[in-house]
Amino acid sequence: MPKPKTEPFSIVNQNGTSAYVLSCEHASFYIPEHLSQLGLDPKIIRRHIGWDIGAANVTNELSSSLDAISVHSNVSRLVIDCNRHPDHPTSIPEISDNTVIPGNMDISKDDRADRLKNYFQPYHDALRQTLNGALHRHPNRAPALVSIHSFTPSMGGFNRPWHIGILWDRDQRLAQLLVSTLGTNTDLVIGENEPYSGHDMAGHSIRYHAQNRGIPNVLIEVRQDLISTPKGVKTWAKQLHDALEEAARHPDLLTMDPP
Repeated sequence: MPKPKTEPFSIVNQNGTSAYVLSCEHASFYIPEHLSQLGLDPKIIRRHIGWDIGAANVTNELSSSLDAISVHSNVSRLVIDCNRHPDHPTSIPEISDNTVIPGNMDISKDDRADRLKNYFQPYHDALRQTLNGALHRHPNRAPALVSIHSFTPSMGGFNRPWHIGILWDRDQRLAQLLVSTLGTNTDLVIGENEPYSGHDMAGHSIRYHAQNRGIPNVLIEVRQDLISTPKGVKTWAKQLHDALEEAARHPDLLTMDPP
């Protein structure tokens, strides 16, 4: 099988000292050459169906300002979605936001297994090892996993009113601290488990790597039009930095507490 031009993941600020570990599962719209753009026009791949616009930039800003390690996936979510369980029907989507993905139609078991082996698994191995390293360096302090995403302003003809979404499944510790802190800005419209629910398909990484181990976690979604420019990225990274720093001061947050 041809080798991809890039590694399947990147680790940023590997020596970061923050209690936070950041992940960005939809950081890239890159599709390896041998997949022939999945039969799509490159302009389509650069739309929101191919990646989370602005999410990688916000993650990088936070990685720097918090001094936090971050792990990024380097392949498009259309190749394989690193934030879905491999058995989920949207893991390798045949249709995304009414766009047919020709290269994902009726793929063979071998092709599916190759994508899992070459892109999905290396990313999650890297994220697991990063969290293990954080636990090893600070045995008396749990890390907290923050998964950074973005969402399109409109979907299915519905204009989404939220500026930011805070998602969680069973473990609400970090999510509720962020909702409380961000909520002091009355101009913000905060979606609690919106526009997606952490109880549903969204959030494989926080469930698999954090919730199941008792590690504090949250999935953050920022509306894409708000972080599509450098100014927007810096503005939102600053808001998230301040909220995460405030949350980290809570005495019970950075503990291993299986929900």
